[in-house]
Amino acid sequence: MVWAYPDIQLLLLFLGLFVLLYLVYVSRFWSINRRLKVEKQAVITKLIIRTLYFGLFLIAFAGPSIGESFKEVQEEGKDIFIAVDLSQSMVASDIEPNRLRRIQFELKELLKSFPSDRIGLIIFSTEAFLQLPLTYDQAVANLYIDGLSIGLVPNLGTDLSAPLAMALERFKNDKSQELKSRAIVLISDGEHFGDDLEGVAEELVDNGIKVFSVGVGTEQGGKIPRGNAWVIDPETGKPAISKLNKEPLQYIAVETGGEYFEVSDQAEEMGELISAIENLKGGVANTRKVEASANQYFYFLLAALVLALVDMILPLKTIKI
Repeated sequence: MVWAYPDIQLLLLFLGLFVLLYLVYVSRFWSINRRLKVEKQAVITKLIIRTLYFGLFLIAFAGPSIGESFKEVQEEGKDIFIAVDLSQSMVASDIEPNRLRRIQFELKELLKSFPSDRIGLIIFSTEAFLQLPLTYDQAVANLYIDGLSIGLVPNLGTDLSAPLAMALERFKNDKSQELKSRAIVLISDGEHFGDDLEGVAEELVDNGIKVFSVGVGTEQGGKIPRGNAWVIDPETGKPAISKLNKEPLQYIAVETGGEYFEVSDQAEEMGELISAIENLKGGVANTRKVEASANQYFYFLLAALVLALVDMILPLKTIKI
């Protein structure tokens, strides 16, 4: 027998709680009726019935699967590089709590959807840095996502072509023999000050790599904090406003056959991004057998309900007059 929810500690907790409450009930019953003749056999019968159906409830709760049945599942492997913009503007205040913190939360949710795929992490501003090579280890990937900070890279602007070129090089040099679909998730507010985006796009297309761009921020923009103050625009002498620039992000997505998505307090399109990546077609990276036996909790639950009904309607005399 296989259990869907094999949490023994929780089951023991419920069982202990039941025993404690029932002992309290029996103690109070005896206290109230201590001067009367109590039919002990009736009370014991009740106790047995209640213990049985409570035990059956616990078994049903654990989700028993009876019998062994397996089926073969083919997995389509994917290699995904996530490139995260860590320029100063990524802490702008137009998204709560800020752009970068929101992306950290969203990336953790994204990882949960690809447990059998390799994930890599690249951080960038004017330069790109490989933070995490392609790996199946999601625990490590989550640690690196937790550690994302604008202090990890030089903050002199943003060059979107740098992380794309780095991911392309890593894909080319990958020694894995498995046939997989390859994609880049490019996350930025789109403030692009580099060049050669067109040339990188052509190389990505030639190598069959799609870019899924994620624009972070709003068109109204927000102030950029620096310490206890704001980043100042030298031309106006007022706090600088960082606005979402969709165009370069949309361009690279369209050119490579990917899609463009947005994340803000008004737009939440990470679910659509996950669906788009899931739809990527790749070669069969692995086959595995999974258990296909059905959860049989219903029969135990039905038996427990029948006993509970008997407990309620059975006319057992507990006190002799």
